[in-house]
Amino acid sequence: MARILLILVVVGLMAYALADVWGADEDERAGLPRWLWVILIVLLPLLGAISWIVVRVTARRNNAGPSGPGRGGSRPTPPSPRSPRPGPRRPAGPVAPDDDPEFLWLLEQEKRKREREARGHQDAKDDDAENNN
Repeated sequence: MARILLILVVVGLMAYALADVWGADEDERAGLPRWLWVILIVLLPLLGAISWIVVRVTARRNNAGPSGPGRGGSRPTPPSPRSPRPGPRRPAGPVAPDDDPEFLWLLEQEKRKREREARGHQDAKDDDAENNN
């Protein structure tokens, strides 16, 4: 039973590594062509798959600098102990309508329009009252 489990683990690891090699970018393959990685993984299943995973993880860490946190689903590296701790992340745009400058401007324009209309109606009533007297 242990042999079968070991064989399944090696085959699964090999399948994962082959699929990962196939979808990897050129800069994530440590300078080796895709076909060479495939040969290494097929001929040396355990060693080839583990070496691919190690190379891929180190390539992701190297690419996850300031210019690459969004590349290939890699996680950004945590800040170094010497760098100041960042505060809470702020969204790029307004969160609520009352934080949106355009929305606030539209509200102000509608308010001014209603005030003009109210003044217009009030002026018309005042004129009617003066004409009736």
